[in-house]
Amino acid sequence: MGERWLVAKYEVIIIGGGPAGLTAGLYTSRAGLKSLLIERGIFGGQIVNATLVENYPGFPEGVSGSELGSLMHQQTVKYGLEFITAEVTGIAQGQPYSASTSEGSFEGQAIIIAAGSEYRKLGVIGEEKLAGHGVSYCATCDGFLFRDREVTVVGGGDTAITDALELSRHARKVYVIHWQDELRAGHVLQQRAFAQPKLEFIWSTVVEEILGEQLVKGLRLTNVKTKQRSILEVAGVFVAIGLMPNSHRFFNIVDLDDASYIVTDETMATSAPGIFAAGGIRRNSARQIAGAVGDGVTAAMSAFKYLQDIK
Repeated sequence: MGERWLVAKYEVIIIGGGPAGLTAGLYTSRAGLKSLLIERGIFGGQIVNATLVENYPGFPEGVSGSELGSLMHQQTVKYGLEFITAEVTGIAQGQPYSASTSEGSFEGQAIIIAAGSEYRKLGVIGEEKLAGHGVSYCATCDGFLFRDREVTVVGGGDTAITDALELSRHARKVYVIHWQDELRAGHVLQQRAFAQPKLEFIWSTVVEEILGEQLVKGLRLTNVKTKQRSILEVAGVFVAIGLMPNSHRFFNIVDLDDASYIVTDETMATSAPGIFAAGGIRRNSARQIAGAVGDGVTAAMSAFKYLQDIK
């Protein structure tokens, strides 16, 4: 084992550059472990799409998601965490583990998977064809494209209502379509939403089809109680119905639950020795920034202990 240790390029490889991954990298780097963080997109993860983060401690007036992600990234750079932008395609068994990516393979004695989640799709006709042409999963990114037009948000949770309020800054009207007859969003968000005159709620309704050839023209809707069908003319559809864990690349090396989340114990350890998971990709995650940060701390400390034990 000592000989293999000498040829391992990194002591810790972190997959994912959101709050969980960046925090884990901060802690492993400060602990003196040679660490590499692999991120396929933007450092900061999903939070960079948030216009205002109001529930992260230390920012009483709130902070933009992009600024918070940037600050986290800067802090890790200060302590020597190495970065590469690449897509991880899998992890090979062995000691050290080998993480295969679009930029080559990297070896590490311990792995922290913090790859987060992706936007859940409606799975209806027209969604894939019109993605980027009126179908969006990021109101902050694309809301300005629909100035003075009518749009819809599909969903009833915190993200959906936050998106609807963001879109009300640009759009003439925002329809909120929810399959239930009440919102799941937090009380404060609900109060803001019901007080916003540009928002109109369509209850107990699902989207059956997104209409349009080159651009979104409307939606075919069905009321789940009355079964009545209707067409709603809108220029944009913002889908906010939850997230799916980015775990499909790891099913062969760690245990997943029925919803494809990685199973961990309270130390963030997975079923594979030396592989840990943190943030929204793991089972029972709070799916909040503060929770992801806590997961990252725990995973990093557990990885440090694991490396001490095997040496």
